[in-house]
Amino acid sequence: MEIEVPRKNKLWALGIVAFFVIISVGTFAAHEYYVYLQAYLWFGFIYGMCLQYGRFCFASAFRDLFAVGVPRMAVGIMIATILFGFTSAFVNATGWSTFHPAPTSIHAAIAGLIFGVGMVFAGGCASGSLYKSGEGNGVAMLVVLSISVTQSSFVDIGGWFNKLVPKSWAASAATKGLPDTINVSDGWVDQYLAGYVWDQPVLRVAELMGMKTDSISGAFLGNLLTGVGLPAMLILLWVYYVWVKRNYKKKVVQEKGVFTFGDHFRGFWSMITASKRTSIAGLFLGVACGLQMFVIEGLRMKFGVKNAGTILERLGYDFGLSAKGTVFDPGYWYVTTQEAQWVGWLMQKLGWNNMDNIFFGWVNGIPNPAFNPADWMSVALIGGAAVMALLHGEFKWKAPTKELAIWALIGGALMGIGSRLALGCNVGGFFVRAANGDPSGWLFGIGMIGGAFIGVKFFNWWTERKMAKEMAAFDL
Repeated sequence: MEIEVPRKNKLWALGIVAFFVIISVGTFAAHEYYVYLQAYLWFGFIYGMCLQYGRFCFASAFRDLFAVGVPRMAVGIMIATILFGFTSAFVNATGWSTFHPAPTSIHAAIAGLIFGVGMVFAGGCASGSLYKSGEGNGVAMLVVLSISVTQSSFVDIGGWFNKLVPKSWAASAATKGLPDTINVSDGWVDQYLAGYVWDQPVLRVAELMGMKTDSISGAFLGNLLTGVGLPAMLILLWVYYVWVKRNYKKKVVQEKGVFTFGDHFRGFWSMITASKRTSIAGLFLGVACGLQMFVIEGLRMKFGVKNAGTILERLGYDFGLSAKGTVFDPGYWYVTTQEAQWVGWLMQKLGWNNMDNIFFGWVNGIPNPAFNPADWMSVALIGGAAVMALLHGEFKWKAPTKELAIWALIGGALMGIGSRLALGCNVGGFFVRAANGDPSGWLFGIGMIGGAFIGVKFFNWWTERKMAKEMAAFDL
């Protein structure tokens, strides 16, 4: 049944698109360098539309799986990861990929565990909270705020927390040759990064197999087949045998009295095809993510830059550049880091020195949000989701209840901590890395799934306890 979309919704959607068009035309008229920022803007807009259309949320995926045994979203995410893996392999084989793998060690799984608990508490992952903000969801907006504030504060934490730093971290961090402007000795996260994370191996599955990532064999056999397809298929088989097989087998036996090996294939395929909307969104996400790598790398070659910091400096917006003259410029889809930069920039303006830590001062900077490429991507993502929600009659302002607001703030804080420990969230820490054959992405994913399981179990206990108290009061 087709829903009649109110005329005002169409006008609002048109207004959002017109706003981004005006920004694009106006900035291009000012200088062609703004094309670089516009690329982030329009890819962000596409990501927002895809996320909203497919209801693409990692928290919903694993919460539904563990709480009520519904595998649709979890299956869709795995399919999307495989589809993104195909485009990533193609881009990697051309040598135009902007992807950079992360250090691989147990820290990724631990960070994923923290993040997984947080996303269940919050009721949405990092990217899910962004697109839900575009639907007018007040809880999601609080989650985004909590993630942002927590990250910005966490990366600059020191004082008493420095007593928790192992001596080996402090010793290793001191050898990294960082400038005097970066006060590593007074930052827990700084010593964790420079003294531990940076010492871990940085490679992809292709390289583990002795192949070159930018070769056809390395990109397709190493990273795609072995590094993406195999682990994703194992997860899909796990979901099928634990959550799908029993009911499907019961249905088949009732119909024809026997269940053959071939029925397993048909049952597995029916599980895959049941996630059409999410899979379609995943397909477009994958294509867009791969295309963005091409576009950003092409623009870097055109303008003769390796990072957007050079472009901002040429435009005269050099405030907030890192000690290396860089800003956060991943070259592909990413969330959470730019939201932390929003808060970091504001706090810097209010007197909090955020440029003496590695996260802001050495790597990402805190440029004015109005001229930050990744910021344009997140704002446009929210706008794209709003357009899609308006056109589907799914936009509605929803104020959070007190209880949901508390869970949103707690969950967002946990996701913020997990994101910074892993150097990425469910998108940058898992989806993009896993699809590019980065082992650290799957470690984060395993931790995230475990954290979601713990979060669901906790909520079940909390709900039962709350209901027991309410029933006891009713009895009285």
